[in-house]
Amino acid sequence: MEIDGGRSRSPSRSDGGDPAASSYGEREATQCKPLKNALGRRRGWMLLMQILVCGSIAALGFIPPRQSIWSVAALATALAFFSASLDIVIDAYRRELLKDHEQGLGTAIHVNAYKLSSLIPGALSLILADHLPWSAVFVITAACLLPGMLMTFLIREPTLAGAPPKTLGEAVVMPFREFIARCGWRRALLVLAFICLYKLGDNMATALSTSFYLDLGFSKTQIGIVAKTSGLWTGVVGGLLGGVLLSRMGIARGLWVFGITQILSTLGFAWLARAGPVLSGLALAHGLEYFTIGLGTAAFTAYIASTTDRRYTATQFALFTSLAAVPRTFINASAGYFVEMMGWFNFFLFCAALGIPGMVLLRWVVNGRSSEAADAAAGQAESI
Repeated sequence: MEIDGGRSRSPSRSDGGDPAASSYGEREATQCKPLKNALGRRRGWMLLMQILVCGSIAALGFIPPRQSIWSVAALATALAFFSASLDIVIDAYRRELLKDHEQGLGTAIHVNAYKLSSLIPGALSLILADHLPWSAVFVITAACLLPGMLMTFLIREPTLAGAPPKTLGEAVVMPFREFIARCGWRRALLVLAFICLYKLGDNMATALSTSFYLDLGFSKTQIGIVAKTSGLWTGVVGGLLGGVLLSRMGIARGLWVFGITQILSTLGFAWLARAGPVLSGLALAHGLEYFTIGLGTAAFTAYIASTTDRRYTATQFALFTSLAAVPRTFINASAGYFVEMMGWFNFFLFCAALGIPGMVLLRWVVNGRSSEAADAAAGQAESI
């Protein structure tokens, strides 16, 4: 059950893609001639990673961890690498398939489909573990990827923008060079800083939400029911509504509006800290927070997608989502220290304040989008 989480992963899904994994996958898919010739560049890479993820999950069930802990660690590391690469190719496929004005709704549908689909193998595996050996459970869990493999054959290959990278060095270097050349160093640093800071406040606010609820006096059962209902479904509704609104108001305005709602919803936790263990207050504060997380994630992920160049979607998408995960990882680790130092009420005020720097940077980030988009379009036309 995802109580503290609930944050859409780019949904890395991934809480961050791996630029190395994306570049490696680009190269492997380009060189894997049978898959490339049969399915195309993106679908070939997608199927290859699906096969590797499926095989890795199934293999984990046949290695006894007590006797072969390092083998389990090595296989788990490989699984994380293949999974990150699969996440990135799906993000790249979506970016190349959809136009800029479709990114918001497309991203919202993708993120929420990911959330709901993860409930099936997650819950099913726990249920099966009570009745079957772990080896069978892992094989059945791995088989959940089979419908995705079938869809890989049914979907169409997106239009290729420019020539694919011919070497691993080219797959790594050219996306970074294009981004710096298009934005300039000053604007590139502003964009990267904005990506790091935009969702920092609400991510930190939810990092210790379960501990916060327990400290207030809620039971684990009450927390579980609220997380399953108000958390999951308001997040889904917020994401889908955010996608619909983005298609009408545009990404730039959506970042402003949804960014402000993220900050205001965090104050709901501060209110709950003063109100105490009121069940309706728990549902309201938790549901509102995840509703605005859904809104903000739709705008934020659509912005990241629109910032990439269609010739280098995979590596640039991995770079941006990885950067978004880095500050969250470090600051969330210190969340407990801040709570001990200032108490829950002031902690949530602090979390709300953490959302302000990203909004300040948004002014410069949004103002440069038009010229940047024009430069990117010109570069893509020139490559074609």
